[in-house]
Formats: sequence, structure tokens, C-alpha cells
Amino acid sequence: EGPVLPKLRTAADVDALNIDRMVREMAPIIETVRRVRAAMAREGFDRTTLIGFAGSPFTVACYMIEGGGSKDFAATRLMAYGEPLLFQRLMDVLVEATVIYVSAQIEAGAEVAMLFDSWAGVLSPSLFRAHVIAPTRRITAALKARFPDVPVIGFPRLAGPMLAEYAMATGVDAVGMDTSVDPVRAAAEVPAHVALQGNLDPMALLAGGAAMADEVRSILRAVRGRPAIFNLGHGIVPQTKPEQVAELVELIRAA
Repeated sequence: EGPVLPKLRTAADVDALNIDRMVREMAPIIETVRRVRAAMAREGFDRTTLIGFAGSPFTVACYMIEGGGSKDFAATRLMAYGEPLLFQRLMDVLVEATVIYVSAQIEAGAEVAMLFDSWAGVLSPSLFRAHVIAPTRRITAALKARFPDVPVIGFPRLAGPMLAEYAMATGVDAVGMDTSVDPVRAAAEVPAHVALQGNLDPMALLAGGAAMADEVRSILRAVRGRPAIFNLGHGIVPQTKPEQVAELVELIRAA
């Protein structure tokens, strides 16, 4: 379902957004990050990286404007076209909130930041540049100024041919590939210093066996010789058994 929120449609709705209240309400999340980091050190997992994450401004705006999930996020796109100044005001608030939120996670012990733009792919190239690339660039620059040693991963889901431009223009250290991305093409077009992350189909993991092994080998071949993080192309599905994940890990380690 995704988040379910009151629909935000007017200037008064944007004016009512309160950064200070957000900071107070995120306190339990930040405390959780702090406790997880402490437990990892205590249990001998201090070499395991703790990743902090946030929804990127455009995707968060989608849920705020629509009030929940949508097939095409038409109301959000209509506001971006029809009321560009109002939409930009909302994006400015969300950029500021995201920097505060991710910074707090890093201060609590997160060692990498990941920005999820799950609905980036519904935008035209011009809106993608304005409301996916530009906000990500601002957030990344702010985080790098505060935490120069903390890598930032961006995941513009369904970006398609805009993926390479996103990787070049945002300043992220790694870019996530969704399942639809051809990793061979991504490896050729994304700058060599930007790590590629992804992009096994979650259904291939669920199927397991030879089909999964073939997909794993294909992805590893495509990214060999450059920085890469093996991952799924989107979230793991609930039906997946732990044994299937273990099988995947062994395949990667044996490659």
C-alpha cells in the first residue's frame, strides 16, 4: 500500500508543514538507529555497514499529494506542470527535511546514506531533471559538506535512459539499478567512479535454482572490473525463504 497521508493540494497545506515537529517525531527512529549500531558493535558486527535511508523528495511528494499509492501519480504530475511554484515550494521543504533526517541517522551511527526515489520513472525527462536530479544533487551536496566520508547511494527507480545522467549530475557515490535496467548498458554509460548497485529480479530469487544462478552470473559479468554492490532490483518479497537468500549469497561469494 505504501504510506497513507492526508492529501496535500494547496499553498496552505504546504505552509502548514512543520520541520520542527518532524524532528520531534523522528526521535524514535533515530534512537532505533543508535541502538542497532551499539548492538552491532557489542555482538561483533562492527565490520558490517549500517545503511541509513530516506525516501527522496519526489517520491515523498507523490504520497503527500495523492494521499497514498497510485497507478500513475497523475495529481502529482499535474501540480508539477500546472502549479510549478507551489510544487517547488513543497520540494524545497522536503529537501530540507531529508537532509535533517539523514544527517540525524548518520550522527546516530549510519555509515552510508541511501535515497529511494521509487516513482522517479513516472516523470518526463524535463520533470525528472527538475524534481529528481536537482533535489538529489542538493541533498548529496549538503550531506557531503557535513559528512565527507559517508557514501551516498541514489536509487531512481525506473529511470531508464536517464540513469546515466542521474549518476553524473547528482554527485552520488553509487546508483541503484532497478530490475528493468540492462547492467551491461549501465556499466558502459555510468561513470566508472560511480558504483552500480543491483539488480536481480526479486522473482528470480524466489524461483531459485538454475534460473537465479543464470541471472546472478549475468549481472556479475556485466559489472566486473568496476565498483559494484550486488543487490536486488527492488524489495525482497515476503514469500522468500531465508534458505533462498543464503543460496544467493553463496552464489555471489563463489563467483
